[in-house]
Amino acid sequence: MADVKIETTLGDIIVRLYDETPLHRDNFLKLAKEGYYDGTIFHRVIANFMIQGGDPDSRNPKPNASYGTGGPDYTIEAEIKPELFHKRGALAAARQGDQVNPERRSSGSQFYIVWGDTYKEGQLSQLSKQMKMMAQQNAFDKLARENRAKIMDMRRNRDQAGLLALQELLSNQAVEMTKGQGGLSEAQKTAYSTIGGTPHLDGQYTVFGEVIEGLDIVGKIQSVKTRPGDRPVEDIKMKMTVL
Repeated sequence: MADVKIETTLGDIIVRLYDETPLHRDNFLKLAKEGYYDGTIFHRVIANFMIQGGDPDSRNPKPNASYGTGGPDYTIEAEIKPELFHKRGALAAARQGDQVNPERRSSGSQFYIVWGDTYKEGQLSQLSKQMKMMAQQNAFDKLARENRAKIMDMRRNRDQAGLLALQELLSNQAVEMTKGQGGLSEAQKTAYSTIGGTPHLDGQYTVFGEVIEGLDIVGKIQSVKTRPGDRPVEDIKMKMTVL
């Protein structure tokens, strides 16, 4: 594991990078050592949700400008692992949406730190069911894409019986593929009911570290006043040092 200090205008945050996500760990360390993040701002801050930074275009920010599309000329292969989840203080990689990024590859530089909410048992139970259904739907959609040519042939031939049979087959395969996936683990339920976080992001984005010091600073940042577009009214700049 490796630690990185993020010095901000509101105080210091120390994050620990996970060895379980080596691609993201090594990339973050490389950029931090190069000074890639120095002078950039937390360009997107949403109360009770998260703080986001890492856009190189936000260095020497212009008044009223919006940021969030900048980065290096590469993305990072997803390293989404069920045991690494979005508890409060989690460090995760931003990315483009599934519509243009079905592989869920991460931004080359942009990251966010989770704040989130705490949840009651009933809320977590409902979320767990929804997440399981979402996992099954994602698996079904993947299988449908793989069988697109067969589906199109059946549609052209108006083979409704064949379509229904294939749909049932793919649905059953999706259920088998996602056994043990999608629901909240006991560790997740404990974290989200005590320290809080953003469970609806689990399985969608790569979590590659966590705050080990300065969680109160994250709390200060996520509560600042923002303008339309979620950029803080007063810029919060950062500088990183590998410890």
